[in-house]
Amino acid sequence: MSSGDTWDDPARVQRYRDRVFGERESLRAALADASVHQQRVLTELLDFNAGTEYGRAHSFGSIRSLDDFRKAVPINDYAALAPWIDRMAAGESNLLSADDPAVYFTSSGTTGDHKKIPVTPRFMQRTFFPFYYAAWAPLVEHFPDVLDRPDAVLNLKHDPRPAPPTTASGHPHVGASQVDFGSKFGEPLSAEPGTFAHWGTLPVPVEQNDHLEKTYLRLRLAVESDVRCVIGINPAMVAAVPYQLNLWWPRLVKEIRDGTLGGVPYGSPNPERAAALERLAEHFGTVRPSHVWPRMRALFCWTTGMATLYMPRLLAEFGPGVAGLPAPVAASEGPVGVAFDRHGSAGSLVVTASVYEFLDAEEDVRPDSTTLTFDELEPGRDYHVIFSHIGGLYRYAVGDVVRVVDRVGGVPRVEYGGRSTRSDAVGERLRDTHVIRALAATARATGLDVRNAACRVEQADAAAAHYEFAVAAPGGWSEQETEHFGALLDTAIGHEAPTYQAARTTGLLGPVVLRRLDSDAFLRDWHTGVASGIRPTQVKDRLFRQDLALWQRLTGTAQVGKGGQA
Repeated sequence: MSSGDTWDDPARVQRYRDRVFGERESLRAALADASVHQQRVLTELLDFNAGTEYGRAHSFGSIRSLDDFRKAVPINDYAALAPWIDRMAAGESNLLSADDPAVYFTSSGTTGDHKKIPVTPRFMQRTFFPFYYAAWAPLVEHFPDVLDRPDAVLNLKHDPRPAPPTTASGHPHVGASQVDFGSKFGEPLSAEPGTFAHWGTLPVPVEQNDHLEKTYLRLRLAVESDVRCVIGINPAMVAAVPYQLNLWWPRLVKEIRDGTLGGVPYGSPNPERAAALERLAEHFGTVRPSHVWPRMRALFCWTTGMATLYMPRLLAEFGPGVAGLPAPVAASEGPVGVAFDRHGSAGSLVVTASVYEFLDAEEDVRPDSTTLTFDELEPGRDYHVIFSHIGGLYRYAVGDVVRVVDRVGGVPRVEYGGRSTRSDAVGERLRDTHVIRALAATARATGLDVRNAACRVEQADAAAAHYEFAVAAPGGWSEQETEHFGALLDTAIGHEAPTYQAARTTGLLGPVVLRRLDSDAFLRDWHTGVASGIRPTQVKDRLFRQDLALWQRLTGTAQVGKGGQA
């Protein structure tokens, strides 16, 4: 890789800044004519793909308006489009898109199955890259020193794969963070901050699926650098860093002192740095990221969903004044919202990327559901996201729920709320957002520190079903505090979800049962998941955990107390 392609080159950095700010300004300017841009996106995707098999089957050539589009095309989920996608992955052309996919993004659904998301060159140019560059603007604008050196950023999601798995047609089937957009799509500026750090491509041999060891090796190298920013997207990856520093501390310090990396000689021994780190640990009695990287500036990841519970404490672990910048509201299938400023959670709709439709989150998503357009959304409400774009996904229900925070330039600004999957044992119809808001409200009301949480429905033989919660909390809660938290949580869930309250009132559901775990329980569980061979980007916070084996793995041998006792 030439110097002109790295963060060492000031000219390259300036070109990158110009591109990032230019794309942001274009997207921000588009908000003034959002309806015009939505129609343009629809017209372009219809014209471009009218001759495809899917386009012919749904009369794309005669569609002129969104109403026509709604009548001609049902709302789809991945399962509905999977037969088309499987044929594309096997080598057939002109099915969903006139543009053959160059790569397939992998995406883990709620069942853990790996989807094959077709990614076409036209999609990348028209839909993906404008939003992708713009997403970095708040970081680059307000924390410019993160671009001073290649190793100023610890990019946890960067995981290049030299020999990726492929579809039957020979196209790579990998995570978005494993694709070199420069070589694959002709975008030399697309490499993210931190990807040119000396740990970006590990300099020592490591098994491809040994993700935990790869995580350690990158951290080992980063501990010797003046890191200013951590990029994770998946906040569980960032939350694991303080835990990893303490878990691996003796090994980290020894390897720094000895000049080894994974037991292999690497670089020069650095006894001075090792001694300084040992002094910090001895002085503070623990190790925090703020001790290791005192000039840390920002964390870039999703700040909502389950991260709502632990983000304030996580930021404090990295240092006073460290900013939490929200990663864009997006999925492997396409973008939804991107932050144009330093708002802590929300981003504006990317009106030039996809045609967006929405459905109230309390409703079921059906092929014939009546949808809303962006100008019909209300602040403070939750919605299912449905989008259509030129890459071949039409009226696609991505499975995410967003919450409308406010409007900027007349266009909704949204934050990620959680998955649309419901827990519905007896008609309670609970969503992530219901329970997360209830947990946060209960933590505020009690003043108790909740690090993370999960729940499942438990059905005893002779008793009503009830929700069992596993809550990670530091220190000791008194019996009275624990009972109070459980009772308030039960009430708060009913406030967020009237269907839950109805089930409690009629006796179909019993009261919440609380299982209190130590503060590191979810971090240990995250490590166990990664150690099993799952890429860290895909080991995410999951609220509803009905799989008994996984629940037992998380909770271990903790004792259960009923009625809010532990």
